[in-house]
Amino acid sequence: MNRHLLGLRDLSVTQIQHLLDLAQSYADGERPAGILAGRTLMTLFYEPSTRTEISFELAAKHAGAEVVCCDVDRSSVKKGESFVDTVQTLEALGADAIVIRHPMAGAPTLASQLVRCAVINAGDGMHEHPTQGLLDLLTVSQRRERIAGLKVALVGDVLHSRVARSALWGFTKLGASLTLVGPPTLLPPLLPSSLFPLPSQVTMTSSLEEGLQDADVVMALRMQLERQQHGYVPSLAEYARHYAVTARTLAYARPDALLLHPGPMNLGVEITADAAYGPRSAIQTQVANGVAVRLAVLLWALDTDERREPPRSLRELGAERGNEGTRERETIRERPLSVIASGSEAPDTESVIASVAKQSSVTPEIASALRASQ
Repeated sequence: MNRHLLGLRDLSVTQIQHLLDLAQSYADGERPAGILAGRTLMTLFYEPSTRTEISFELAAKHAGAEVVCCDVDRSSVKKGESFVDTVQTLEALGADAIVIRHPMAGAPTLASQLVRCAVINAGDGMHEHPTQGLLDLLTVSQRRERIAGLKVALVGDVLHSRVARSALWGFTKLGASLTLVGPPTLLPPLLPSSLFPLPSQVTMTSSLEEGLQDADVVMALRMQLERQQHGYVPSLAEYARHYAVTARTLAYARPDALLLHPGPMNLGVEITADAAYGPRSAIQTQVANGVAVRLAVLLWALDTDERREPPRSLRELGAERGNEGTRERETIRERPLSVIASGSEAPDTESVIASVAKQSSVTPEIASALRASQ
């Protein structure tokens, strides 16, 4: 059956490492054509995206898949169509995988329990952004040849950052230690909560100098300007004065420290140009690795042969499936669809939402909003 990628917290170390190995083989230049021929990827982005959406499209096209982008602003969502109806409609139209970005944490998890196709989380609210976490891991492992034992500093708006949550789980599962750096109002609570559980290898500080001390990797997080009306910081200028990652403040870290940023950058706020475009920056490498990582995720999510051992490389997988893409696509008539199932077979949406709400990453507020989205 299809696999879902909803968050790095859900993956084992073996699964994460397998995805990184598969992505690295693509980054090294392997191009097995037609590996996903006959498959259809649909993207459903309720929030803006440049890097994530385009890299998913490129990855799918490189592998021979058809790509259909649902333009939410021109879709029936504007007529009042619910999230549940939208994802079930995309499945009915033939999606083998749906890539979802949504402002509400838990939305991809809800979708995964209501459709049979693969669901891939491209960022959901303040929950996770797993493919960003994977490409961050890939970028660091390429430059350092390891993750275990490294010290990683995440600087900025940690509280609201789904990138930070995926980084927390990805880096700590592979043996790195993390320090969260930012003003107290933008750090998670000292006691782990369902909204922001903290692995044991994580520490926090409001001192930029202390947080960057001996860091091997520094990741500047996007200052989420849309949230500043709530008064988390006195002003952006005040924030930049104390927490902007600059060429000068990078001197607190190790001399060979890598600088990362998930993008888009607010230059002059959380990061300055001399750091972003300086010799320590690996930001453009992150962007380039996005295609390799998302191809690896698509292959993993759409691999329906559970009996076969994981492929060692893309070339091996291409040879096994046939580069000409001989898989015959299921017709709509052949595929059982939840939207036309009988009453006994159709998913109970309310019970599914209740089940999603019980998961540790979904708060009562989120559950209430998901229930309203029906």
